[in-house]
Amino acid sequence: MAFSSPVPAAERLPVTVLTGYLGAGKTTLLNRILTHEHGLKVAVIVNEFGEVGIDNQLVVDADEEIFEMNNGCICCTVRGDLIRIIGNLMKRRDRFDHLVIETTGLADPAPVIQTFFVDEDLRDELRLDAVVTLVDLLHVNQHWLSEEVQEQLAFADVLVLNKADLVDDSERELVEQRVRVINPMARLLTSHMADVPMDQILGVGAFELERALSLDPGFLAEEHDHEHDDAVSSVALVEERPMDLEKLGRWISDLVGSRGPDLFRMKGIIQLAGKDERYVLQSVHMLIDGDFDRPWHDGERRRTEFVIIGRALEPDALRAGFAACVA
Repeated sequence: MAFSSPVPAAERLPVTVLTGYLGAGKTTLLNRILTHEHGLKVAVIVNEFGEVGIDNQLVVDADEEIFEMNNGCICCTVRGDLIRIIGNLMKRRDRFDHLVIETTGLADPAPVIQTFFVDEDLRDELRLDAVVTLVDLLHVNQHWLSEEVQEQLAFADVLVLNKADLVDDSERELVEQRVRVINPMARLLTSHMADVPMDQILGVGAFELERALSLDPGFLAEEHDHEHDDAVSSVALVEERPMDLEKLGRWISDLVGSRGPDLFRMKGIIQLAGKDERYVLQSVHMLIDGDFDRPWHDGERRRTEFVIIGRALEPDALRAGFAACVA
C-alpha cells in the first residue's frame, strides 16, 4: 500500500496533534494558540474523557471553528467521529489555515497519527505537521509507568516541559534526562503556563513517518489495540442549582486530602450563588486552583458541570458529597 499523496504537501492542511497527560496544560496552550497574533485561522477539535465537556467551555471566545468530541477517547471509540468531523471541516477549507486536535489526557497518540495515513481522503488533504506533547514537570513521575505517558512521550515531535516554575532545576533536569531516554529526537521546550513561542510548535514540519514506524512498525495497521486502565474512570457531576463556594471548597479540600494520589484531574465550571461570573475550579492531584472566569453570557445555560478523573472512584459517594455543596 502506498502512503504518499498526489497532492503536494504545501497544499495540504497542516495538523498539530496536542497531547499530554491529564492536567499537563493542553487547554492553556490551546488558548495561547487561539489568542496569539500569528496570522493563522485555526480550526480546533477538542476530545475529552467523559460525557460532560469542560475543556471546550474553557477555550477562549474566538471566531475559530471549534468542535467537541465527548464520551470516548479519540484514539479508540470515537476515531470514526474524528474522520467525520474532519471531513465536514474540509468542506469549509477556505475558512482556516491550520487544524489543532487536542486529545484527552488518556489518549495514545499513535492511532490518531495513524488516521492521517490509513484514510485515503485525509491523506490527500491533510499533512501532519507535528505531535506536541506537554509534560507536567510536577506530577509526571507519578504516572511515569503508565502506557499513555510512555506513548505520548515517544511519539512527540515537540516536548513542552510545563510548570517549570513549580519545580527546582534539579527536578527539571531529572525529568529532562528521563524524557530523553524515551525520546532523544524531539525538540525540547521549557515553559510556565504553557507559554512557548508559536513558531516552535506551529508550522514546524517536524513529523516524520519513518520515525513513527521505527517506534511502532505496526502502527499503520487498520486496527490498533489500545486499552485504558480499567481502574481509571471519570465521574461527571452536573447541578442546575447554584453552589456554595465555601462548602464546595471544604469538600474538594477533604477529597484531595484523603484521595489526592488517586485523583488525576478535576475540572469544572461552577455556578455560584449570588455571582454573575463563572467560577473555574481545577486540580491535579494535590494541587488545587480556582478563580472567577468571565460573566455568564445572556441566554447561556447557567449550571455547574464538574468532572473527576481518577483511579478507583466511588461515584455514589462523590455525587452525595457534591450535592451537599448546593447553596
